[in-house]
Amino acid sequence: MLLNYNHLRYFWVVAHEGNLTRAAEKLHIAQSALSIQIKTLETQIKQELFERKGKHLILTEAGRLALDYADEIFKTGNELVDSLQKGTKSKKQVIKVGVITTLSRNFQMQFLRPLLNNHDIELQIVSDNLNNLLVMLDTHEIDVALANNVPLTDHCPNWVAYLIADQPVSLVARSKQKKYPKDLKKLLKNEIINLPSHKSSIRHHFDSLLAQLNIQAKIAVEVDDMTMLRLIALEKQGITLVPPIVVKDELKSKKLIEIMRIPNIHESFYAIIPKRKFENQIINDCMQTICNNFY
Repeated sequence: MLLNYNHLRYFWVVAHEGNLTRAAEKLHIAQSALSIQIKTLETQIKQELFERKGKHLILTEAGRLALDYADEIFKTGNELVDSLQKGTKSKKQVIKVGVITTLSRNFQMQFLRPLLNNHDIELQIVSDNLNNLLVMLDTHEIDVALANNVPLTDHCPNWVAYLIADQPVSLVARSKQKKYPKDLKKLLKNEIINLPSHKSSIRHHFDSLLAQLNIQAKIAVEVDDMTMLRLIALEKQGITLVPPIVVKDELKSKKLIEIMRIPNIHESFYAIIPKRKFENQIINDCMQTICNNFY
């Protein structure tokens, strides 16, 4: 089967415009003619490329894959001209990673490092809440989402969540403040504490622990973002509940000390990938490397 690149170009413009009328105006052809060209391409490759939602055209999984290739094809054409004119060549595959906004920056870097060190990849990173990232996965706007919560499988049959790391949770404090009791109940009863907010799974487990110990915590600060919680731990007196990975540099430099690991409380980190008919080999290879070598 020989691909008609005129049809592919029409598809490419429609995919980026998301609307037949705007695409037809841009291509200077009739909307009905453009629609026929797209239908001809779909018939040729035996795949539907768009779903209609009102006046908008939404890419199917096959459409997203076709757009990725079309982007590369037309980008390569531009690079050919640049190479001939300037004597340079650059070809990279775009990988799009979504990250929940509250996720530890240290964890993010551990995951992203293999991609950052791959010079054949152009990396795009999007930060948002988990619900929005899952929508982006569903519409193929991102290739993988990093999170510390996993969507329920019964409600999310289109995704697979890989457990990347399971980190302990500790109580830390500024160094050289004072001696802390070794008994957990006594420590939590007497010290003021800085905590993640109730949006964090860590907080739910910690509240359960307080209830079991029959303790009312003296809470000083509650924080959504782990980076801010790290800064609070450095600035404010008292103890802070945090995964050690979040403050690993501060622990190494002894700006913070680890007082105690909290038993039976941990934070899990996941890479969530859509179930795809057409697999992304770079993501598959990256996932295998990360799962084998993380920490």
